[in-house]
Amino acid sequence: MTDDEFAHLHVRDLPGVFAARRLGRELAAGLALEQQDQVRVATALSEICRSTVTAGQTAVIAFGADQASLVVTVTVDGEPPKDGMVAATRLMDTVQARGKLIRMTKRRPPHIAPDKRVLREQLAALVPESSLEELRRQNQDLIAALDDVTQQKEQLLLLNAELQETNRGVMALYSELSDELEQTNRGVVALYRELDEKSEELRLASESKNRFWANVSHELRTPLNSILGLTRLLAEPGGGLGPEQLYQVGLIRNSTGTLLTLVNDLLDVAKAESGQLVIEPAEVSLPALLAALRGLVRPMAEDKPVTVVVSADGVPATILTDEMALTAILRNLLSNAIKYTDSGEVRLSVGTFPDRVEIQVSDTGTGIPAGQLERVFEEFYQVPGAKRGGTGLGLPYARKLAGLLDGELSLTSEVGRGTAAVLSLPHGTPSAGTIVLADDDASFRQVLRAMLAGTADRLIEAADGAQALAAVAAEGVDLILADLQMPGVDGKTLLDRLPAGLPAIVITGHDEPAPPRAAALLRKDELTRERLAFTIRRVIRGTR
Repeated sequence: MTDDEFAHLHVRDLPGVFAARRLGRELAAGLALEQQDQVRVATALSEICRSTVTAGQTAVIAFGADQASLVVTVTVDGEPPKDGMVAATRLMDTVQARGKLIRMTKRRPPHIAPDKRVLREQLAALVPESSLEELRRQNQDLIAALDDVTQQKEQLLLLNAELQETNRGVMALYSELSDELEQTNRGVVALYRELDEKSEELRLASESKNRFWANVSHELRTPLNSILGLTRLLAEPGGGLGPEQLYQVGLIRNSTGTLLTLVNDLLDVAKAESGQLVIEPAEVSLPALLAALRGLVRPMAEDKPVTVVVSADGVPATILTDEMALTAILRNLLSNAIKYTDSGEVRLSVGTFPDRVEIQVSDTGTGIPAGQLERVFEEFYQVPGAKRGGTGLGLPYARKLAGLLDGELSLTSEVGRGTAAVLSLPHGTPSAGTIVLADDDASFRQVLRAMLAGTADRLIEAADGAQALAAVAAEGVDLILADLQMPGVDGKTLLDRLPAGLPAIVITGHDEPAPPRAAALLRKDELTRERLAFTIRRVIRGTR
């Protein structure tokens, strides 16, 4: 048993199914999973084991955990049971089958480290011999006794009768329990099917909300911009207004500006959520971007004793990203830091690593309670007692933009000492290995050949899907670039015939959605070297 394993169980029969269910639930409880997750783990295990035993197979289960998850591996002596796998997939976070090995995981609460020795002892105490095992032992004892009293026919008949009665009683008991277990499992699976349906309803409601935001925001921006223009005209020196009137016009202008900011935030979030926000990747000069950002945000802190430092030390000369999206994220993080810092420092610094760039914005402000760190990424949410204006949309919008840039945005904070926001972005183009380019247009293949210089270690060209499939079968291929409209075996058929796990990017001149098998779709009339490199990097990172 390894250091990360807590118990083993060999499931041969129905009592073993119950033992597996109980061990799974107790392990989940020992790792501080919530009650519902304890039931999910137990039910997933019992479904896998019940299907295995029903098929006449046995299973060996290893109960363990890593730093992030409860981990259960089930080794069967035949094909993994399909019905059990389907049920377990709905209940666990991940279910993977490799040959006879099934690996299931369930996330567990972070920062809770169980006492492994105590947990092993608790689980060991929960694995007594099952009733059927005890019955088998009694059978062996009876057979040995019968060997000794073979001349005593009446005693032999009595013992056989008792044995049969015991067997009938035990089998009747476990048959009843099995029926109850199956009913419970069916109820759990039905519950999660209902939850999936509710999730779809929520998704549709979210899309309706986004459409509403976009429509209303567009309708509001026009009159608000007109009001701002009129207030500027009224406040001009020749407008003939007195001091009190000018003061009142200033109030109108400030209130209108605040409302326009809210409308703009709503429109930006709606665009990001509805997929209308288009990323335009390019080689961006990071030093120049930070210099412009430095001049933009420093005036925000002029009325308070806060030093704003935007450091370009150690930054790469360029980074492949969307300049407007990156600027919006950093401007949001800096303005938030300044807003919640009454004195001290707000600092932007950059760390460069072989495969990523980390941009950190830290402050000495009020800080965020530990339980609120993820909630501040919810739309319209603001930490209780710390409201200082704003819409509560800035951080959710920034995280959505970070995701569109194939990056991550995270926070760490300590109340009274400040907050640090870290934006991690991929840097450089990972080696794409061997790429197969399938397109019947030789001229366009030449264009792509030039664009892929420095990205592909090896490029194999194919004039149709059949040639591409032959190359995949003969070579070690890492990525497919394919047109959809090709003679013979077209792009959609090519994608359907590719081996599982081989990523494919569709590059087409037609306005049509990406096939389900495609990892991404690019339009030929919008293709640039930067957009292609950005997409390949995202797809390659997603498969590693």
